[in-house]
Formats: sequence, structure tokens, C-alpha cells
Amino acid sequence: MLSKIPAVERLSARIIRILGCNPGPMTLQGTNTYLVGTGKRRLLVDAGEQDNKAYISSLINVLKEQEAEISDVIITHWHQDHLGGLCDVLNATNKSALVHQFPYPDTAPYDPLPDWVNLKALNHLDQVSVPGATLRVHYTPGHTPDHVCLEVVGGEDDGALFTGDCVLGESTAVFEDLYDYMNSLKILLSVSKGTLYPGHGEVITNGAERVQQYIDHRNAREQQIFETLLAMPNSTSTASELVKIVYKDTPSRLHMAAECNLRLHLGKLVKDGRVRCIDDTFSVVASNKL
Repeated sequence: MLSKIPAVERLSARIIRILGCNPGPMTLQGTNTYLVGTGKRRLLVDAGEQDNKAYISSLINVLKEQEAEISDVIITHWHQDHLGGLCDVLNATNKSALVHQFPYPDTAPYDPLPDWVNLKALNHLDQVSVPGATLRVHYTPGHTPDHVCLEVVGGEDDGALFTGDCVLGESTAVFEDLYDYMNSLKILLSVSKGTLYPGHGEVITNGAERVQQYIDHRNAREQQIFETLLAMPNSTSTASELVKIVYKDTPSRLHMAAECNLRLHLGKLVKDGRVRCIDDTFSVVASNKL
């Protein structure tokens, strides 16, 4: 059972969470968007989904109450529950707001933003400021190739992190590349000083502890997969054979999904040099058999 999250909640003197009004299996209670700052000019972290009138209404009401406007928007990553509502937000609030987004490193899997969007490319360790708040950008790929997290610099929230979908308030995150994702978790662990504001789910007060739990969980699964492969004849197997052993307690109807997860772990082991893959068959590198 997911915890109940209010549609709007002030989380600190300069951070207001506005729920995206889009609950679902992948979005949990909905996408968390955050209005940041203390002056008339505010920064919005993420923009929810497209064509969500309830969210836009909620956002406009908060801006009216705060006597504020959106001067900047930062998109944590391209998924449409974070980026999809951007044009709706701009049209309803401030079309000239500066939109900060990390460039997708290859051909983007989404339609380009309209030419009228005032887009600025983010770089690792960039800082974006509005009255009362400064956010430092950390490039954290893994969930997606363009994912960023945002560190609050200075003030009462110093060291707090907006984690996008890298760390969630409830459940565990999904990812496209485990090698990159684990490196990103290490970045978060090194900079986290307390609170995490996730893209979905409740606020996390024990930030470093939660990130370490994510790391430990993935490391334990990776070691289980590696040891299972090591014990196979000639320390060689296919993913479909491994999934029957590693996920033996998982119903067979779920093995296809489990195999996708297992392949992500195997991909990381290959990048780490502990395993090699030839013709979709995986084997332990000889130097790692000792």
C-alpha cells in the first residue's frame, strides 16, 4: 500500500511539492514536481505529463498563492511523466521561461521540443539559481542516458537532492544501464547530506542510508548472479538458463521480465571485465574464477 501524498505540500521554506495528478503502476502516487525558491521568480523541477488539466490547475493555484511566476524549469530526464507536460506548463504560466535539460547523448527517443521553447543545455556541475535557492546539476545516467539529479546549495536544505527517478521514495528504481546506474548511485552517496526529494513517492529523510541500501541490494543480486554463473559447467551459461536458477522462487510467467533484469546485471559484469559474452552466451573471465 502506497502512502498518501497531498496534492500540494510545503516541504521547506523554499520547496513546495506539487503532485502530477497521474497515479499509476509506474508513477506510484504520481510524478512529484517541485517549485523551488522564495521570491517572485521560481524554479520548477520537472513538468508532469501532457494534457493533465488537474496538474496545471494545481500549479497555477500555487503560483497565485505565492504571487510567483516560473522563470526556470529543470527537466531531470526525458520520460514523458517528467517532460511531457512542459509545453502545457509554459503555455499556462510563462512561455519565455528558461528550460534546462541535459542533452540526450544519442538520437533522442522523443519528439524534439518546439522551436519556441527557450532551451538551455545542462552540463555536469552547472548551477541554476533563483531568488532564495541554487541547485547544482549532477549528471547521473543509468535510469536514462540523460538523467540528472539536483543538489541544493546552501541554506537550511544544503545537500538535499532532487533525485528524479534515480532513487524513489517507495519501491526500487528501474534502469537502462546498470553499470552507469551504479556509478550514479555512488555520486549521490558522495554528495548526499540528508534529505532526498524523489521523482515519485514520499520524501526520504535518511538519504545516504537509502542510497546505500540501493547499492547493497544491487551488489547482492550481482554477486548471486556471478556465483551462479561460476558454478555452471565451464562457468558458462545463457541468460535464459541462469534465470531459472537465480529466480527459481519467482513464478515462471514472470521469468521473461526477470531475464531482462538479469541481462542488465550481466551487462554490468561484462563492462566490469568479470564476464564475457559471445553469441549471447556468458562465461566467467578466467582471472575471476579463483
